[in-house]
Amino acid sequence: MEGKPRLGVLFSGGKDSTLALYYAQNHSKVSCLITVESSNKESYMFHTPTIELAKLQAEALKLPIVIVKTKGEKEAELSDLRRAMKEAKKKYKINGIVTGAVESVYQTSRIQRIAFELGLACYSPLWQKPQLELLQELVAKGFIVKITGVYGEGMEQFYGKTINEDFIKRIRIASEKYKLNPAGEGGEYESLVLDGPNFHKRLEIVKSHKKGPANSCTLIVDKVRLR
Repeated sequence: MEGKPRLGVLFSGGKDSTLALYYAQNHSKVSCLITVESSNKESYMFHTPTIELAKLQAEALKLPIVIVKTKGEKEAELSDLRRAMKEAKKKYKINGIVTGAVESVYQTSRIQRIAFELGLACYSPLWQKPQLELLQELVAKGFIVKITGVYGEGMEQFYGKTINEDFIKRIRIASEKYKLNPAGEGGEYESLVLDGPNFHKRLEIVKSHKKGPANSCTLIVDKVRLR
């Protein structure tokens, strides 16, 4: 890895940040994960369902993690992201940041600005990747991804499902019928990665429950363990 950048990966535990991490590990040295845990479920910047499991995922991935909490207030939450990135730079000597951004200009532009202010390069390996292709790649590479939240008309059928070939077929149909983003880029769903080719252990959800109505609900994990 000599001569290659030392990277910190912005990590939510969902499919996009985990796939971006996988790419980064195959091309550079990943020194740490960086997670911002927001108490605002309507955060503009950060994934919130099951974010508390990021620490356990880091253990499964055998990577150190920097966790910073935020109230999730719009724009003010960016100072907490900056604090997290600054801490990672100081503690793990990173010189670059990796994001799982696919289409969100709002998120990407703000992350890039903070990275440049801190003298860090910024990489988004999934940027503009076709959404169905992204889902196919997750399945092909062996990632086990569970849907932890669904939000919007036509999404109730996907709650608690695993992303597999059947899921991709059904989300393609739903995206055409309801004008949805198949990879959830419009906030249609959230995900949690339980296992994958870069995991050393897998997460097993022992007990959980659903919070909210059918087409706007979140999976609450009550008990989880590493296997």
